Amino acid sequence: MRSLFSGIMITGCVLTLLNCGDRNAPRQQTTFTRLDSLTDYYLGLQDSMLQAWNIMIHDDNQKIKAMHNLLHELTVSASADPEQLEAYEQRLEQLLRLRYTQKTMANADVVEEYDFASNSLVTELITMAESQPQFQYNSTLQKLADEIRMADQRVYIYRDDYDAIVATYNRFLEENREDIREIDVQPTIEKRPLFQMVADEKE
Repeated sequence: MRSLFSGIMITGCVLTLLNCGDRNAPRQQTTFTRLDSLTDYYLGLQDSMLQAWNIMIHDDNQKIKAMHNLLHELTVSASADPEQLEAYEQRLEQLLRLRYTQKTMANADVVEEYDFASNSLVTELITMAESQPQFQYNSTLQKLADEIRMADQRVYIYRDDYDAIVATYNRFLEENREDIREIDVQPTIEKRPLFQMVADEKE
């Protein structure tokens, strides 16, 4: 009788432990799924920011390349002052060194300095190209001038696209402060600067 009672007690304890395990399992699974989902979203935002940034910088590089090509075309045609063309080449080289990064753009002066240098070159080079007698029939000069002008107009479109993703990223960090340390082990995880914030500082 005692053996039978002991067997019933042991069986009861085993069933109780199994039931407890079943109740705890969904909670652990839910926690894992949520963190996994947050991690995927976080990594997706980082990829999107990088992609938007690279597209913007690539387009800016193409604009600078078009300005180099325009200067080359003017040099070949020997219709402009060689010293002036060389001075423009040096300014273009300096422009690349002035360009902001994802970190330095937090300083409004850095962005403003780059924009001023870039806008000045765009205006001056297009004006010089259009003032040349051969511009009316030189399709290469016309194409390069249009390419530079259109790329310059796209700058703020790409900046708005980048800002939209960064704003979402910053909001994600704000709303998930408790979980972010489990998602990313970096010592410092900070919000990213936006071009709009930089523009507001300059006003």
